[in-house]
Amino acid sequence: MRTKSNWMTTTMLATGLLAVAAGQALAADATPAQPGADEVETIVVTGFRGSLAHARDLKRDAVGATDVIVSEDIAAFPDLNLAESLQRIPGVTISRDSGEGRQITLRGLGPDFTRTQLNGMEVLGNTASGMDNRGGVSRTRSFDYSLFASELFNRVTVQKSSAAEQDEGGIGGTVFLTTAKPFDYPGFKAVLSAKAQQNSNADDKVTPRVVALVSNRWGDFGALASVAYGVNDSNEFGYRSFNWGAIRANPGNIGPGVSAADAARLTAPTPTIFAPQADTYSTWYDRRKRLGATLSLQYEPGDKLKLGFDALYSQLENSRQNFALATSGINSLTGNITGAQVMQSAVIQGNTLIASSYTGVDLRSEFNREEDKTKFYQTALNGSYQATDKLLLKGLVGYSKSDYSLPVFDKVFLESKNHAFSFDDRPEMPVNTYDAGLTDPAKWDLMRMDTQENRISSEYTNAQFDALFAANETSTFKGGVEYKKFVNSGAQWSDKEFKNVPANTAIPNTLKMTVPFKTLGNYIVGDVDQVYALIGQVRDLQALGAKFATPGTNYTVTEETQAAYLQYDLNTTILGKGVRANAGLRYYSTDLTSEGMLNTGTSLQPVSIKHKYDGVLPALNVAVDINDGMVARFSANRDISRPALGDLAAAGSLTTAPFGGTISTGNPNLTPFTSDSMEGSLEFYDGRVGFFSVGVFYKKLKSFITSQTSVMPYSQTGYPLSFLLPGQDGSIMYNVSHPVNGPGADIQGLEIAFQRDFDFLPAPFDHLGVVANGTYADGSSPVLISGNWITLPLINLSKYSANATIYYETDTWGMRLSSAYRDKYLTGAGGNGNIGDGVKATNNIDFSAHYNVTPGLKLTLEGINLSNQHVIQYTDVTAQRTTVNVSSGRTILIGATYEF
Repeated sequence: MRTKSNWMTTTMLATGLLAVAAGQALAADATPAQPGADEVETIVVTGFRGSLAHARDLKRDAVGATDVIVSEDIAAFPDLNLAESLQRIPGVTISRDSGEGRQITLRGLGPDFTRTQLNGMEVLGNTASGMDNRGGVSRTRSFDYSLFASELFNRVTVQKSSAAEQDEGGIGGTVFLTTAKPFDYPGFKAVLSAKAQQNSNADDKVTPRVVALVSNRWGDFGALASVAYGVNDSNEFGYRSFNWGAIRANPGNIGPGVSAADAARLTAPTPTIFAPQADTYSTWYDRRKRLGATLSLQYEPGDKLKLGFDALYSQLENSRQNFALATSGINSLTGNITGAQVMQSAVIQGNTLIASSYTGVDLRSEFNREEDKTKFYQTALNGSYQATDKLLLKGLVGYSKSDYSLPVFDKVFLESKNHAFSFDDRPEMPVNTYDAGLTDPAKWDLMRMDTQENRISSEYTNAQFDALFAANETSTFKGGVEYKKFVNSGAQWSDKEFKNVPANTAIPNTLKMTVPFKTLGNYIVGDVDQVYALIGQVRDLQALGAKFATPGTNYTVTEETQAAYLQYDLNTTILGKGVRANAGLRYYSTDLTSEGMLNTGTSLQPVSIKHKYDGVLPALNVAVDINDGMVARFSANRDISRPALGDLAAAGSLTTAPFGGTISTGNPNLTPFTSDSMEGSLEFYDGRVGFFSVGVFYKKLKSFITSQTSVMPYSQTGYPLSFLLPGQDGSIMYNVSHPVNGPGADIQGLEIAFQRDFDFLPAPFDHLGVVANGTYADGSSPVLISGNWITLPLINLSKYSANATIYYETDTWGMRLSSAYRDKYLTGAGGNGNIGDGVKATNNIDFSAHYNVTPGLKLTLEGINLSNQHVIQYTDVTAQRTTVNVSSGRTILIGATYEF
């Protein structure tokens, strides 16, 4: 929250900037104003080379740091997924799930720090991952770009610096998504596109992807409608572990093959040797259906009044089948070795058990069926009116809603007892070895059944009004007010039924099956539908209300924000140099209400906590045309990012596991992240054939929200013992964490970008070209772990990232090959004594080619992840103990597009 002195400092700074800029405008020789970035004449481009030229023009004409991607053809965005396209922009990296891009990180700041606007208003849409190690259901401020079909959009703009006229809330930056409008085209336009796609891990199944767009103009009125539908089968399979933790073995559980020195370390009273918790072979099969539709209406009677209406509907469905074979039966390898299992050999490196073999281990198989759906709706009405030659009035009202539901989450656990098992985590892909019997149904019985339901809803209501007064040809004064209401609500219901008390439940062998998809090794699982029918397991948990409510998940966060801004825009010539600039102040005030259930020490009770914060945000952006081919930019601004939704929850969530668990509580009284940022760049433009840019950026983050984590016996948490798994008591150790405002963090970096058509080469090589960029970012923050402040790299920050595309294009055909590299990065603070969780470096290779059969007919061929890049996750920044190593396969698409 701002202090009086901070308010005075920022106000004086911005006022001084305005005065200096205004004085320069009045003193300079006036020249006709150049159009701003949002006033650039619409250009219909065709081909990849044309889309690069259009994007380059938009970048050059902008005032602040901006990168743009435009559709290379109508209803044909350059990549299959918006996140995949965004990773081509300097400073943008992505995370992947189900074989495609999902969320973005901008200049080292994670998805929660980046705002997404759709057709002028902020939006939020969440989906889910089928993998526990990736967080499962996503109830965050992180926008999931996999929600939308990319063909619905014709422009994506990434604004890295902020201006006073822009909404606050995105320290990392803002992504503007724009759908097609009827006045983008001179008259009637229609497009049909169809593709067949296949993933190499998905048993060669071919699935469709179709797009249709139609647009027309009738004098002052225009209408456009588009629809996109696609089905994608993906299969991520490989290795995972539940986690790693320090273990202790009873002396009687150590076999003769373990050296005396290693046995002494493993049986010491205080555990110091880290071992994997349940080495697992896993498969995540997903059939994803994506439907999207847009409607755009424009009415422009004359030169003064302009009205527009945009509506978008999107639906994403996932039908998942997840399988696992884990060493997590009754005599398990999920913690201390105290049962019937015997360690027969051990290889210890430092304090990590990297290979070992056992006898007497009970195995557990899992078959999990999930059906989830996200529905997204948005409507927005915008308009402008040229009241006088100098006064322009603009307005927007809009509403958006994202509803996520997980009505089906049914999991069946089978157990097979007394196996020999060994693991070796020294190879990059860990190797598990089992004895016989994994595919013998007679050796497996019913152990447990888990059922779950989820719902999440996010709503935005926006209203804004702006006035622009052109004082003269060089100076424009802007002012505006905005109201924004955001409501996020959700809940989870769960039921865990143990069928192994006092012994496992026998079920017919006809209710058992082997894994039907690609896997590292096959094994028996229970058929979910048949087992549920046999047992009569309850599936509709919501209907039974509080009985199955999961602690800490039923909460609502409501934010109401009023904002106002004043901004001065300059567009003139000073000392013979073209100067474009803006400077201004933005004031915001947010009222927060967090409602949920909090632990009082004896029970969970409903609470409603209110919190208010406000602030003033100054901003300055300057672009100077040094000469016809060089632009220098400088920006300085202050912005905020609001705390994560889970961090604001008036609730505490509890996750159980055989080796312990996690309790996470929210903190509704958190203050926002605040960042003071500066950046500068030099850009060199070579006519219509290329450009080179180099830029630096620095952000000083205050009130940085970090996690305070400690490990304690469950009995000290205050939560009821009834929440524990059968056989557990209050002595089991739990990770307990909650968010706090920390001392702050810095992030700084360097961006370099290059694009060039090789027109200087002799034919036919003159049709070649290259686009490349690289980013260096460095930043860290303190994390409170067990009472000690430990400095870790910022979550989601990759120190190095790079992208390169080489293309060849003629009027008839073209192709391009792209590479996207992302350095390792952290995803969390760690747990169980591990410092930090992360993902190792990746490099994805993609390919695209097209052939124009006629002026209206184009054939396409695309390849995604040609190198079959694995996603490898780890825990502990020093030891880098592997927790996940999975392949998502290669995806090939063949299609045709016809334009009328």
